[in-house]
Amino acid sequence: MSEGDDIALSPEILLRAYAAGIFPMAESADDPGLHWIEPRMRGIIPLEGFHLSTKMRRFLRASRHRVIVDQNFAAVIDACASPRKDGAGTWINSPIRALYTGLFELGHCHCVEVWDGEELVGGLYGVRLGAAFFGESMFHKARDCSKLALIHLVARLKAGGFTLLDTQFVTDHLKQFGAIEVPRRAYKTMLDRAIRNDADFSVWPKDATPPPETVLAALEEG
Repeated sequence: MSEGDDIALSPEILLRAYAAGIFPMAESADDPGLHWIEPRMRGIIPLEGFHLSTKMRRFLRASRHRVIVDQNFAAVIDACASPRKDGAGTWINSPIRALYTGLFELGHCHCVEVWDGEELVGGLYGVRLGAAFFGESMFHKARDCSKLALIHLVARLKAGGFTLLDTQFVTDHLKQFGAIEVPRRAYKTMLDRAIRNDADFSVWPKDATPPPETVLAALEEG
């Protein structure tokens, strides 16, 4: 099933959907309903094949941004739902906000936040299930700050023993980090294996920025 009728979901049902390889999306922010999505080709970033460019390695080392986790989920999802500079709309509607806020309260949704002083300038959020992490949306208000959030996410996932980073689809933005497409059947094999295992998203403190050396060491391990 690639797309279906409008559905009503709870956070618990949503987790079961992720475990089955499907996820919900809305047509637009004004769309009152949600639709099941199951891509024939699934986007993932192989954690062992994550690519960090020389430019982003320098940016990571020189950055004075504060990068923390799960401190202001509402601000992150608000920023992800904001209109883009290129005029693109958002698929984050009111039901999506409610569902993922519920997952956050259950401890199955997480966000990475990039702060410049008191301003939130980048971030992302996604869902955790076993040793799988499903990236949902990301944003930036300052150059390269969504990339910085992704770098910190991947380092945390690797340090915490995760085995699957699902990006749903592959974009040019994600390709630079090693994102690839895998067929549905191969993805489900990876997914089944990942959700049967345990991983620790709290392997590092959530309210403190890991030093660049710690992030780089996690990225380079394995």
